[in-house]
Amino acid sequence: MEKTIAELRKDYTLEGLHESGVSHNPFQQFGIWFEQALSAQLPEPNAMTVATSTPDGTPSARIVLLKNFDERGFIFYTNYLSHKGVELITNPQAAIVFWWAELERQVRICGNVEQISDQESDKYFYSRPLNSRLGAWASEQSQAIASREVLEERFQELQEKYANEEIPRPPYWGGFLVVPQQFEFWQGRTSRLHDRLGYTLLDDGGWQIERLSP
Repeated sequence: MEKTIAELRKDYTLEGLHESGVSHNPFQQFGIWFEQALSAQLPEPNAMTVATSTPDGTPSARIVLLKNFDERGFIFYTNYLSHKGVELITNPQAAIVFWWAELERQVRICGNVEQISDQESDKYFYSRPLNSRLGAWASEQSQAIASREVLEERFQELQEKYANEEIPRPPYWGGFLVVPQQFEFWQGRTSRLHDRLGYTLLDDGGWQIERLSP
């Protein structure tokens, strides 16, 4: 007999997560884990869920790709007129989640959101493949369209328009920076007694580390 959804479960047994074995800087700890995800050749280790909400608190979430991180925060790119773009501009807070199943790890990050500079958005935009740059112009992201054919026709028109010239960055397209206030590093453990270490930003710029109950 096939299992029901309620019966689906896995016991996590790979390794533990201890206060003595982590960096006091959560950006450095994230970097260590991210490098391990890369070394493990996980599929799209930079894929992350981004949760946003409207000013009245209606939430939404979707998966996007992380494109850079440093001690400022975590950067991804999108259409500023998309649903998530409008929500981030009108309510500049977000939560992001990385789930690396093969390593039995999750990272949660919460923080404020800022638009990055035009110069930084330009630099990334011009590094993208040609068709991705055209796609940023072709798609009115999140807006209803009559058919797939409408999108493909618009893309073809843009290919012809920019056949012999540089494709500029659309003024409505660019990057968001998530500036963390909190991190949580989660390592799956046996019997659902998972390890959770939380980092909270202090007024002096340091980080408080706490073990959280699973």
